[in-house]
Amino acid sequence: MRIAIIGAGAMGSLFGGFLSKTAELHLIRRSEEHVRAIREHGLIIEKNDGSAQTFHPSATTNPKDISAGIDLALIFTKSYDTESAAHIAKSLLRQDGIALTLQNGMGNLEIIENIIGRGGRAVAGVTSHGATMLAPGRVRHAGVGTTTIAMLPGKEILLSDIVKTFESAGIPVSLTENADNLIWGKLIINVGINALTAILRVQNGILGITPQCEKIMACAVEEAVAVANASGIAIPYPSPLEQVKKVCAATAKNRASMLQDILNSRQTEISVINQAIVRKGQELGIPTPCNCFLSDIIEALEATSEHRIR
Repeated sequence: MRIAIIGAGAMGSLFGGFLSKTAELHLIRRSEEHVRAIREHGLIIEKNDGSAQTFHPSATTNPKDISAGIDLALIFTKSYDTESAAHIAKSLLRQDGIALTLQNGMGNLEIIENIIGRGGRAVAGVTSHGATMLAPGRVRHAGVGTTTIAMLPGKEILLSDIVKTFESAGIPVSLTENADNLIWGKLIINVGINALTAILRVQNGILGITPQCEKIMACAVEEAVAVANASGIAIPYPSPLEQVKKVCAATAKNRASMLQDILNSRQTEISVINQAIVRKGQELGIPTPCNCFLSDIIEALEATSEHRIR
């Protein structure tokens, strides 16, 4: 199977390293330093116990270096880069290939479908694996979790091949009939974790063991669940807050993507996570003050990054 990973940051590199064992794998990332390090020294994936493994996927900053005819375009970019990633996927995919988004937040699948076409061209999935970028060419596998992909009518054979390829690479995958429930389930996890870790500058595990943090986390999750219920979404786990705490424990040493963005003075994905809950709440007449406040703080952190006292 030929796979292109568009957006080879921490998560894209993690999946790319593993998948390079079982597929023709191409990483695409804008960072020349990261690509150069992979080309010269390989991609090093470090575990929490300090052990490490080196992989040698193809890596480039220029999608034109990859010949067309890709079976799977796996999109891991930030949400604000989804449109450009979709155009890259369209240029690389074979006629009956598919694009798979494992991104955070809401709205990515719709953007991708608008560009590469509907009717079996794109599919959404979620993963609760955690990864942290340590240095160019080096990432930490900071949390092991599940990966789920939505079913796609007419693509059963290709999806079966994708599942087999992922599982052969050590990434267990399950398929689901309901993409909306899948995306909302991951969104609620992100709502409870990402902004709070970025504001407090702590690893995921701290949230679930600190009562003062859990109080805020519970408020944000409760609002998101209320909005989901009003939207007719069936949350895919019985206790959303307990599920968020489980993910915190499973990815205890992970630096959430939003925390990594704040630490590196980058734009975050707050608009498709906590702010998505606020917008949907406004449409439905459901108050979401906690998510609104978390969103405002993250935006303030973004706006003042140049003036931060170090």
